[in-house]
Amino acid sequence: MAVLPIRICGDPVLHSPASEVVEFDAGLHELVRDMFDTMAAAPGVGLAGPQVGVDRRLFVYDWTDDSEVRHRGVAINPTLWIAPVPAGEADADTESEGCLSFPGERFPLRRSPRAILQAVDADQKPFEVRADGWLARIFQHEYDHLDGLLYVDRLTDGFARTAAKVERKRGWGVPGQSWLPGVDHLED
Repeated sequence: MAVLPIRICGDPVLHSPASEVVEFDAGLHELVRDMFDTMAAAPGVGLAGPQVGVDRRLFVYDWTDDSEVRHRGVAINPTLWIAPVPAGEADADTESEGCLSFPGERFPLRRSPRAILQAVDADQKPFEVRADGWLARIFQHEYDHLDGLLYVDRLTDGFARTAAKVERKRGWGVPGQSWLPGVDHLED
């Protein structure tokens, strides 16, 4: 098992739709283990294949809710159904999110409060998770990565301009940049 470098915005793999997973072999199982290790080292609550340079439709997640229930798994070739996104501005205190591919920053973003995730696991076993609140947000965030979107691509108005300034200031937005959790500390 290994911690993998996390690609930073601007890398082409983050900005293109990922391909379906077709090989369910030992290599896939190793990738999933490495993605869980990378996510834990970052630390994060979700990590998609494109974020570690893998052009495949899969993501891992690991989050414990306020009731101390742990939600952990891998979603391969997922479909995500969401309820309509509520109208209005995102609340900076309760709706801010961050991204390991745009490390160290958080911006408010309105997401759907409910989602249904349908996918298979690494053994091709189908499953479905009905999610509310933060878990629904995690699923939407990771699913966006599979479609070539970062959460900063969804920001509006002043927050979009601020994110663009951060990207320019840090020299991001170009191919080939990454950071290694546990070695680099860009998430601080």
